[in-house]
Amino acid sequence: MTLRMLTSARFAQIALVALLAAACGGDADEADLVGENACLQYGTAGAIYDPGTPGIGGAPEIPTGFAAKKTAFSRSFMVVAANPLATKAGCEVLKKGGTAIDAAIATQMVLNIVEPQSSGIGGGAFMLSYDRKTGKVTAYDGRETAPAAATENYLRWISDSVRTTPLPNARSSGRSIGTPGVLHMLDAAHKDGGKLTWKELFDPAIKTATEGFRISPRMSTSVAGSATALSRDPESRAYFLNADGTAKAAGTLLTSPALATTFRAIANSGIAAFYSGAIAQDIVDEIADTTGGITPGVTTLADLAAYRSVKREAICTSYRNVWVCGMPPPSSGGLAVAQALGILQNFDLSLHKPLALDINGGKPQAFGVHLVVEAQRLAYADRDKFVADTDFVPLPGGSTDAMLNTSYLRSRASLIDLTTSMRTAAPGALATAGPLGTHGPSAENGTTQVTVVDGHGNVVSLTTTIESGFGAFHMTRGGFLLNNQLTDFSAAPTDSTGAPIANRVAAGKRPRSSMAPTLVFRTGNDGLRGEFRMATGSPGGATIIQYVTKVVVGFVDWELDAQQATSMVAFGAANSPTTNVGGEHPNVDLSNGGNNDALIVGLRALGHTVGTGAQSSGIGTIVRRSNTQGYYYLEGGADPRREGVVLGDLYRSD
Repeated sequence: MTLRMLTSARFAQIALVALLAAACGGDADEADLVGENACLQYGTAGAIYDPGTPGIGGAPEIPTGFAAKKTAFSRSFMVVAANPLATKAGCEVLKKGGTAIDAAIATQMVLNIVEPQSSGIGGGAFMLSYDRKTGKVTAYDGRETAPAAATENYLRWISDSVRTTPLPNARSSGRSIGTPGVLHMLDAAHKDGGKLTWKELFDPAIKTATEGFRISPRMSTSVAGSATALSRDPESRAYFLNADGTAKAAGTLLTSPALATTFRAIANSGIAAFYSGAIAQDIVDEIADTTGGITPGVTTLADLAAYRSVKREAICTSYRNVWVCGMPPPSSGGLAVAQALGILQNFDLSLHKPLALDINGGKPQAFGVHLVVEAQRLAYADRDKFVADTDFVPLPGGSTDAMLNTSYLRSRASLIDLTTSMRTAAPGALATAGPLGTHGPSAENGTTQVTVVDGHGNVVSLTTTIESGFGAFHMTRGGFLLNNQLTDFSAAPTDSTGAPIANRVAAGKRPRSSMAPTLVFRTGNDGLRGEFRMATGSPGGATIIQYVTKVVVGFVDWELDAQQATSMVAFGAANSPTTNVGGEHPNVDLSNGGNNDALIVGLRALGHTVGTGAQSSGIGTIVRRSNTQGYYYLEGGADPRREGVVLGDLYRSD
């Protein structure tokens, strides 16, 4: 039987199993796959694969359907990532005694090769790290920065005298490329909490880049959706496309000797090899390229040499019987999730659990979804006005306190009508240092999630990105793509009233993000943060806030397991009239215009305009539980909307 003869569902099922088999170094079937201290029970059930259309329904990245997955269990350590080869790299590091930070680094380097459309060393990241010994949660900011010569109109106009959009557009020009931060951030984290040597963490990636890997269905479909843009750049065209300009097919063996050489340099010489010297010059040259009339950026070697990641204070707030920790600005993710949860604290969501519970999270009830999405609208309204890089524009009151004040969030909750949707929300009446305009959600598309717990109980939630799928489409001669992160800024410095926008461009500034790596802890007897309970996060652009809120509510309020909370129907809303209900989910009935689906019908009755475009979340969740004998174990969930898997040391909860 040829691949052309396979049904799309069957192709996805076989492809996922083959990927997992490759990761585990042996054969695999469609039931449970186990390996000695390596591969947990894992399987697909009722896989669906529909390539879809890039950007369908406004979804970030290309949607690739839904392939149901089983909950995985582990005795002591676990990794969840978006590709089996990357997950395997992290798992092997943990088997060697490495820490969660070590595993996250190794996993990210392999993701750079096998999922280049989503992340890589040419991009940035945010990471939360929990040190079990000290109990400390550290927020690592590896967000890209605007070059020193950038002006507030850097993305808006070619120049002050040529007031037209950069060519061929802001994203594909050199103007969108920020100074990469992920390597500096990972190096800082490794110095704080690594155990294995920096050099050996690159071994799996060097091996994969040298020997090659089989292109996955998702990667091939993503390349096909961006083939025209990729063809403009010589290195991208040669690497991703065939001679006739078509995407290289799924299953094609792809090697990257250039990236292997880059990785060796960074492994041997540290991040100095990236932020100075030949690799740095290559980055600067690529950003300055004007081939085909492309508008160049103004990044210099001095910008790369000056880049510094930042350790920040995590946002930790109480919710029900847990504490939830998230990322502070310049990411809006942690703050928006905390605000949404603080608003929901005023309602009893446990009364509105999903019905017909199954491995895919059951069927959410319309009223429960109504409460969650209305809370999100209020959080997005504040986000869109107040949140930016706080090193440049302070939050109201100079910290997160005003936006997370219990009385303030109670007043916001009182704006929720139990009978009809507000559709759009106004930002709260919070005092700012000066007048501020509003900048709504940006595209923020090409992103991935890595979630790790090591054998010592240390935890990492890492969300890493090159912004849109394939970033700016610019690939260096060193074999990695460059981000288009600066398009997360507002291109216009002021709104229609002339009020300055907090998230406007400025030299050295970090663009606002929605990434939301999240850690959840028990509330101790003293009311303070206690033992680790859950780690999660997701790609998905501005909808990341919606995906992460869904998982936390699913876990805390609806008592779902790691896989159920991850797999559950994707629902949420930014500050717009549209409420998202992921139409790719098998528990959503789109027939008859959605009029046969209780959730869609119920939301419409509550005044919601329901969008049912396929969602492309990539949630990775790990939960720490104890069995009836009091022994702790880990429970993992990988998003069925992507190709990720859960790996660790074998354990069966029964």
